[in-house]
Amino acid sequence: MTPLSGLTGTGTLLRFALRRDRVTTPVWIAVNALMVLSMPNTLRTLYGTEAERTDLVRQLQTNASFRALIGPLHDTSLGGLTAWRVGVYAGLLAAVTSLLVVVRHTRDEEETGRAELVASGAVGRRASLTAALLAAAVANGVLALLITAGLAGQGTAGALSLGLGLAATGMVFATMAAIAAQLTESARLARGLTAAVLGAAFVLRAAGDSATGDGSSPWTWLSPLGWLENLRPFAAERWWVLLLFAAAVLVQAAVAYVLAGRRDLGMSFFPTRPGPAVGRLGSAAALAWRLQRGGVLGWSLGFFLAGVVYGGLTQGAADLVGDNENARRIFERMGGRSGLTDAFLASMIGTLGLLAALYVVASVLRLNGEETSGRAEPLLACPVSRLRWAAGHLTIAFAGAALIMLLAGAGFAVGYGRQVGPILGACLAQLPAVWVIGGLALLLYGLAPRLCAPASWGVAVAVLLIGWVGPALNAPRLVLDLSPFGHLPKLPGGGMEWEPVMILLGLAAVLAGAGLAGLRRRDLTA
Repeated sequence: MTPLSGLTGTGTLLRFALRRDRVTTPVWIAVNALMVLSMPNTLRTLYGTEAERTDLVRQLQTNASFRALIGPLHDTSLGGLTAWRVGVYAGLLAAVTSLLVVVRHTRDEEETGRAELVASGAVGRRASLTAALLAAAVANGVLALLITAGLAGQGTAGALSLGLGLAATGMVFATMAAIAAQLTESARLARGLTAAVLGAAFVLRAAGDSATGDGSSPWTWLSPLGWLENLRPFAAERWWVLLLFAAAVLVQAAVAYVLAGRRDLGMSFFPTRPGPAVGRLGSAAALAWRLQRGGVLGWSLGFFLAGVVYGGLTQGAADLVGDNENARRIFERMGGRSGLTDAFLASMIGTLGLLAALYVVASVLRLNGEETSGRAEPLLACPVSRLRWAAGHLTIAFAGAALIMLLAGAGFAVGYGRQVGPILGACLAQLPAVWVIGGLALLLYGLAPRLCAPASWGVAVAVLLIGWVGPALNAPRLVLDLSPFGHLPKLPGGGMEWEPVMILLGLAAVLAGAGLAGLRRRDLTA
């Protein structure tokens, strides 16, 4: 048996993986690339004069909170400002894309039983892992090419370093996800474990950047996101930092390959503890909570901490914007015209509302995961109706969205310490739009289960893009109105508008009802 025999069939599996991801992965790449490539024109408007850029540098040197949120500024050219403003978040998005690709084509395939069918053919032991990593490499390579080509006008070397840095960040977390897929027994745990490491990387970088103004803190160097900053695109690039990425990718890939060779198909090194289950599962809703409680708790903690961070930044928002009228107008487009502080609060709460839409989509699509894995069929063979089964998961999805937004408001109360009631009300006002996205995901699941996952995520990402990038690009009102979040009142500070809120609530109910009706009438998928 030759060493390469373990890779037999890799090419075929890679083509299959790319075909399966022909919708979702290009959407993630396009969103990331558009976010980065739209920044130069926006920043040219915001900081068009040398005086405005000098004032920005001065504010960042004295405002540790904003350095923690965005990172240090190494160069005031348009390229340098772009790398500063969106570099960390583009790296986060590249990492999320990569971990989703790898887990989908490794542990997801084993969990659903498809990997066993594939393994019965002429397929090597490590072929699926190799194909998954290559699929992630293709995605990150395309992202690097788009970034390099799109920013080449700002400086070829800087554009290349930013593109390679984003791709390398994605590959670090792709190989990390490959390890998690060997250690855990479910795709959900593999994604959660890798996402937890990604969150820790962001926290380490934020802690380091708040302590120093040049990214030199040891805490920053412990994070791959900190390596991306210290690559310094458009600011006397440190090409040697790419060696850190390469070493991490090679070591983690080697560990994943060793682990993959030492376990049986479908098994893991940290298997799920067998029963009996602790506690009583007396209803479909109790089972749904048992299945989704980890995700709810994780999102709750994340939103509370985000609220604390954003609340702490509110005090310095006016100082950071200063006399920059263009920056003030962007905040007002996002958060209303009731004053800069209220506009900042409304824009940050709106950002969390957009992220809550990602939670509700993931929670609703758990129905699809239970169905395709075959776990729903034996449950529905018992005296449990489809509507009761689906209602349990929908309760977790919709009530969970309310919980995480309430906790975000509590975080704002801790970080900001003022306007507690109005801020909590503003957080809850995001729910009608969040529930519309959840209702649409349920409609797609009920009517087109095979397309529901890519279509639902595509809608959620499109809404996120409209809400995040649209105001900065001064997008037409017609474009902003495509998102349900564009119809919400700008709170706190603005007046409460009940008519659009009630319309959105009614739309969410109609979409959810149509989705349940479709689920009741169709056959279960295999």
